[in-house]
Amino acid sequence: MRYFFQHLIHEFQLPLKNPVLVFSILLFIILLSPIILRRLKIPGIIGLILSGVLIGPHGLGLIGARTMEAEGSIKLFSTIGLLYIMFMAGLELDLRQFRRYFKKSLGFGIFTFILPLALGYPLCLYVLHLQPLAALLTASMFSTHTLVAYPIISKFGLTKHRAVAITVGGTILTDTAVLIILAIISSANQGELDFAFWLRLLTSLTMFSLIMFFIVPRIARWFFSKLDSEKTSQYIFVLSIVFFAAFLAEVAGVEHIIGAFVAGLVLNKLIPHNSTLMNRIDFIGNSLFIPFFLIFVGMVVDYKAFFQGTWPLIIAGVLTSFAIFSKWLAAYATQLVFKLTGLERQLVFGLSTAHAAATLAIIMVGYDDGKGILSINIVNGTVLLILFTCMTSSFVTESAGKRLLQKLSESSELEDNEMRLRNKHLMVYMNELKGNERLLDFALLITDPQVINPISVVSVYPDNENAERMIRKSRKSLEDIVKHYSGHEAKLNTIATIDHNLSSGISRVSKELVADIVLVNDSQDLNIIKRLVGDDRDHLLTTCEKTVFFSNLAKPSVSYERIILVAPLLSELEPTFLLWSERVLRFGKELNIPILFFGSQTTFERLDKVSVANKMEVELHLQELTQLDAFYPSYQKRNSDFIIMTACRPGTVSYDVQMDAIIQGVEIAFENNDYLLIYPGTVNADPTYSNYDDISTTPLAVGVETIQKIGREVGSIFKKTKK
Repeated sequence: MRYFFQHLIHEFQLPLKNPVLVFSILLFIILLSPIILRRLKIPGIIGLILSGVLIGPHGLGLIGARTMEAEGSIKLFSTIGLLYIMFMAGLELDLRQFRRYFKKSLGFGIFTFILPLALGYPLCLYVLHLQPLAALLTASMFSTHTLVAYPIISKFGLTKHRAVAITVGGTILTDTAVLIILAIISSANQGELDFAFWLRLLTSLTMFSLIMFFIVPRIARWFFSKLDSEKTSQYIFVLSIVFFAAFLAEVAGVEHIIGAFVAGLVLNKLIPHNSTLMNRIDFIGNSLFIPFFLIFVGMVVDYKAFFQGTWPLIIAGVLTSFAIFSKWLAAYATQLVFKLTGLERQLVFGLSTAHAAATLAIIMVGYDDGKGILSINIVNGTVLLILFTCMTSSFVTESAGKRLLQKLSESSELEDNEMRLRNKHLMVYMNELKGNERLLDFALLITDPQVINPISVVSVYPDNENAERMIRKSRKSLEDIVKHYSGHEAKLNTIATIDHNLSSGISRVSKELVADIVLVNDSQDLNIIKRLVGDDRDHLLTTCEKTVFFSNLAKPSVSYERIILVAPLLSELEPTFLLWSERVLRFGKELNIPILFFGSQTTFERLDKVSVANKMEVELHLQELTQLDAFYPSYQKRNSDFIIMTACRPGTVSYDVQMDAIIQGVEIAFENNDYLLIYPGTVNADPTYSNYDDISTTPLAVGVETIQKIGREVGSIFKKTKK
């Protein structure tokens, strides 16, 4: 016992040397500091930095300077965290928004880069008395910003607003420019800034760009297509790309953080933002790697320097004040040039005020463990700058976001539509995970991550002597499904049940769950006999009044290059048009691919309004059809197309028998394509008739429909099939 306590006391002697103990303490800090400061409405980033100050060699001394050296594990984890920050910045960028507001983003990027740099350089040179290179490097720090307050905007649903898009686009441009300046300054400090340097830099950057933008995307697309069900392997592959890109950037003569950022841009279109892989990237980065980097930054800070005279405090005050003022000036200039509103200017200012990722990178590279061109006073002042700018950014962004949200809600109907959609319930029919991974991945891609209701995964088995055994087996399989997708934001609910047949079971459960959409796998080999007498698809449509999605998903989503959407005339008048169109648009948004619409101009305009209303900037194109039978002759087939067809049910306002004929041949016409068949749900338009449940026209309707089918099938015998 005595030996145990002696050993325990020895292990806790400062500074701590046991790596396991150090790691556990850091994890406790990562866990507790954001929780404590959240009550004070202080961003978690600040808590982690302050925690690093507290436990570092200049604070309580829990972790000594030797533990932080280059060969130490903390330094390694912090480097990984820095690369992770830059990678996620490139990965989460909305490229469509960037292209749409490119001119305004370019203008804001120029303002937020030039103004702080031009005004900050003489300030650092003559007020702070820095050397020219140190002054230029410190001034370039003013030009950077990090979107720390972006989660606030995301929570408000304003991520697609033009002020946000302008700010995000400007962030890319200005941070990239600053990082290139960093590379130039580092070379100049080593006396290598000559013609040979520029030639080497240009050549190496060209080679780096060719590898990253032409070779890596092809490798990544092939890998994701071959191993689309191996989520763990996909994550390891992504990490490999990130660190390999960082290595190539260093070889090219620039900082490794540029390589990580470029890796994010390269993989942006290949990783849907609402996918399981994306959630895994976010989760691991935000819970482990990035916090380690922020704690390490705090450890570098020598807060005692602030009490060794007034000069360190003056430096910190000047840096912080000018950083905030310069970003306000850039936002104001953007407002004047591009005629933004006052609230939009405040939102741009709030988002661009925070300094974190790129700022830390510049300062830490410039400091280089005390061997660089920047002093510890600049590092300390910069950390204080980060604290104040992050708090300012959070408060200003939240205030401007709330006021802008109120203004938008007063003048539009978008919020009601959005809330209605978030209340919708998706039900997926699948008996086991094996062979249905793509079906569930598709369900997650078309579902808003902020959806209120969970996705219900349902299994239905016939009521026979094997029912109990199949139910037990199914429940085990459904548990595996939940574990497999546990990292996703959308929640899964699983149900295993029995019924006398498949269609009635699905219909019954969809009513019990009050589901709005039913998603099933449509991998049937239909023949003429089945079409005449009815198949499972017909039986389900007869018994289920919900919106039904029949999917045939044989390829990984990364292989799709375009969505072909076909809809009958007057589809926009159906009461469930908003429901299914929002899911289709979200699918295009997540995959970042265009949608080519075949249908009427009126339906297309309504579809575009839904896209704008739900803040989904999807590239939409129209191929106008006056008659549906003109679809096959006008469509230029590609095997990389994903086909979506909507076939409204008989008796609805948009029902067209021509659409039924097109649907019947979809398995043959698109045997090399994945497709989705959408049957919008039906609603009782006149509640008066709901009082007469004993009067039903279903037998007559089924009889007429059967006669129509027979007529079409017989007619097709004497008619040449259209290719």
